[in-house]
Amino acid sequence: MTLKQRNHRSLGNPSVLALVATVAFTACGGGGSGSDGTVASTAGDLEKHVVVSPGPSNLVSKWNEIAFNTAAVPVSPGGATPEERVAGPDVTTVQLAVYDAAMAVAATHKPYAIVPATSVAGAGLDAMQAAVIESAYRVLKGLFPSRGSLYEAAYVADMSAVPDGEGKVLGRQAASEVAAGILALRANDGRETVLPAYVPGTGPGQFRGINPVNRIAPYIRPFTTTSHSQFRPPAPYSVQSAAYAADLNEIKAIAGQTSTQRTPAQEEIARFYTEPPSPYTARNMRQFATANATLADNARVLAMLWTGWTDALSGCFEAKYHYNFWRPTSGINFADTDDNPLTQVDSTWVPFVTTPNHPEYPAAHTCGGAAMMEALRSFYGTKNITFDFTSTVTGTTHHFSHTEHFLDEVRNGRVWGGMHFRTSADAGIEQAKNVTQWMTQRYFQRVD
Repeated sequence: MTLKQRNHRSLGNPSVLALVATVAFTACGGGGSGSDGTVASTAGDLEKHVVVSPGPSNLVSKWNEIAFNTAAVPVSPGGATPEERVAGPDVTTVQLAVYDAAMAVAATHKPYAIVPATSVAGAGLDAMQAAVIESAYRVLKGLFPSRGSLYEAAYVADMSAVPDGEGKVLGRQAASEVAAGILALRANDGRETVLPAYVPGTGPGQFRGINPVNRIAPYIRPFTTTSHSQFRPPAPYSVQSAAYAADLNEIKAIAGQTSTQRTPAQEEIARFYTEPPSPYTARNMRQFATANATLADNARVLAMLWTGWTDALSGCFEAKYHYNFWRPTSGINFADTDDNPLTQVDSTWVPFVTTPNHPEYPAAHTCGGAAMMEALRSFYGTKNITFDFTSTVTGTTHHFSHTEHFLDEVRNGRVWGGMHFRTSADAGIEQAKNVTQWMTQRYFQRVD
């Protein structure tokens, strides 16, 4: 059975916006269309396939891009001033406000946190559009009052395009209430914490970096988990273990700058995932908010993606700075200190790809990737999802037909680039899946 969501505008469904995007669902067995446009299936993961076909920008994706461009500024070492925000949590705050505002109109799924006093359920498309615009704008204005040049003109233009009437008035009022509630919920979230100077380790297995990045992440209050340490992975293996030696020797052989074992295809994969994580993730996640027929669904998938990604990455960095495990470069350069007869020192070894300046365990790229994939699995109800990701570093597009295929590639890319041990990549995936499953079991649920 094949069901396609096509371009349409329905007065009977107030959350529908005309889009060019198409999402095709294929199920063999007991599947059916849900009331919100997704497909409810009892056939199981192997019998359902979703093909994601991104379409043009809409109000949800447009304001996500505005939010990211407004928030994506450098942060001060050791903390962040009010005008030097942290992109992940700030964009997530915007997306949750957009989601709650959209759900106030669509009433298909439970809100994240805020139910406005203004009754706007079923108020129509004009109300939905106004709610999306107003909620994003109000949160950005609250977070970045001096950066109006990045969002004021878009607000005026987009809101002017919504027909005047009761729907618009109600949508704006409800969204204003939602935005105020979300901003209040995220006030004093811990980002003002002043951190002491970082002291690098000197012993075997200890991270050697100077002034490592993103130390503030573990101190910013999570959105869904009880704490960032809730799903902290077990301690990394001992540098004296055979498992550690096996991982180290794999990287030493294939991931060195002058290695002859690495193929051109492996090099391309390693480089593909070296685009700075925030713009790479924001751009690739945004496509999913153009691939559904309703603004409500686009708002929901983007809120799930950003919230899962942010909480999972913050948990990952909490573990990184808890364990402070060294990078493969240090492990190879200082192998004569690890008391492991299965490793051999090479003080001249350099990784194929530059290693990021933060502790190694667990791997952040696999953590972020697994959070995205788990959010998509929950949204679409299957791991069999066909989609593309792009990289500005290689200028290429990678095609996937299963969420685990994506994770396999990210895992290999970090190993082949020389930045991560394979076991660390696995730990990042496991941690992020736990975080995101916790989220999807408690948030973004369908209204009973």
